[in-house]
Amino acid sequence: MPSKRHLLKAAALLAVAPALPLRAATSPATGKKTESLLAGVKPISVSEREARVARAQELMAINGIDAVVLEPGAAMLYFTGIRWWRSERLTCVIIPRRGELAVVTPFFEEPSVRESMTFGEDVRTWHEHESPFARVAGVLKDRGIKAGAIGLEASVRWFVADGIREALPGFKLVSADPVTRGCRMIKSPAELALMKKANEITLAAYGKVYKGLRPGMTPDDVNQMMREAQTGLGGQGVWTMALFGEASAYPHGSEQPQQIREGQIVLMDCGCSVEGYQSDISRTFVYGEPSKKQQKIWNLVREGQNVAFDAARIGAPAGSVDDAVRAFYLKNGFGPDYRLPGLSHRTGHGIGMEGHEPVNFVRGETTKLAPGMCFSNEPGLYLPGEFGVRIEDCLYMTEDGPAWFTEPPASLASPLGKLG
Repeated sequence: MPSKRHLLKAAALLAVAPALPLRAATSPATGKKTESLLAGVKPISVSEREARVARAQELMAINGIDAVVLEPGAAMLYFTGIRWWRSERLTCVIIPRRGELAVVTPFFEEPSVRESMTFGEDVRTWHEHESPFARVAGVLKDRGIKAGAIGLEASVRWFVADGIREALPGFKLVSADPVTRGCRMIKSPAELALMKKANEITLAAYGKVYKGLRPGMTPDDVNQMMREAQTGLGGQGVWTMALFGEASAYPHGSEQPQQIREGQIVLMDCGCSVEGYQSDISRTFVYGEPSKKQQKIWNLVREGQNVAFDAARIGAPAGSVDDAVRAFYLKNGFGPDYRLPGLSHRTGHGIGMEGHEPVNFVRGETTKLAPGMCFSNEPGLYLPGEFGVRIEDCLYMTEDGPAWFTEPPASLASPLGKLG
């Protein structure tokens, strides 16, 4: 069963609401106005999206894929700018190996879909008694594509894959990963700027929430503060998680009742999006005076981030970053491997338009690190029955190595960090 955190993240990632207006938001909890940080934000340009489609077509030719069919979600937004949702009525984008892309959508949705389009004119509609897959077949026929391979992402639903298979018996279905992942894994300067803004919003929100922590607060109280803070600063698709005390020893938390009390760990994992691009930052505080053990574990996790950062070098296998962290923890008495007390999850994950994207900092990942790749760096330590510590900041790879979107905090006494 997916965790509550996963469900919250999934809801955020599927959010397709238009960008928030630049205005001051009022916090229901405090009545204070919060200024948006979105001033000066530049959306992805039409020319960049057109270049993405051209790059996708190059990769399709290299990989023997004749067309890619995209359902609503991050990839559709990435290539076309269309913000839509998934329902039982198919709306999809077809990118052919050659020629103009096309959109298939229900007849009554056409005006709204066209409103969301940033380029392209070919929209094929279907009525309620008709098959949308016949429209997909028509697009390919008009592009001169009579047989071959159709690429689908892993998230495409069964009824869509099955409908395409029945409507296009002369085609085989293959993974679209070489195309979509091949484009999306390397971020452009415009994408990095949007991710930096999303991380700036989340970090600024942490500053507001940290000052507002009080004894007796529940996770719901803290989550509400963080939601209001990120939204007020301009974040979209906001998600939050707050864990106290023993619950912090379990990376995705516990349903047991929790309240803040003196000397207790407060672990938060939160993020938002700006123009579809994600942040993901974790912070661990202690309310009041930390114990020596809390301080020691916090310092080890913070140093674990440094170990990961130093290991993330251009040309190195992504898995070597995870290896370096586990070797460091083993020397300090944790592990081995995923054993607890220790680090029970990967050191980090790819991030971009989705909170979790390939490639990951995980054992055995052989993909070489390259400029434009983006990752979380979150080598937590978890002590079942006691507490856990996770400090998470995201980084991006440059020609010279890794750079921070947000710099990790300097100490437990000053636990917020700063913009990279």
